[in-house]
Amino acid sequence: MLTQYIQAALNRAKYEILSDDEGYYGEIPGFNGVYANAETLERCREELEEVLEEWILFRVHQHLPLPEIDGIKLTIQEVA
Repeated sequence: MLTQYIQAALNRAKYEILSDDEGYYGEIPGFNGVYANAETLERCREELEEVLEEWILFRVHQHLPLPEIDGIKLTIQEVA
């Protein structure tokens, strides 16, 4: 389910070409702080995925909620 969640989030990513051949910028709307920029679009996508994964792990570690996306809701349950 985690892979599906990540893929659904990445499918919502928005990319733009930066001015003066500075590369590409990408972000995922609704995922505050998840953005990347790189020289190529492919590298920007890769970096955005890495940032998203780290963002998810941070939020899980801090017991913060994750946004529901495409009907996928990740919930963290503590196990005794």
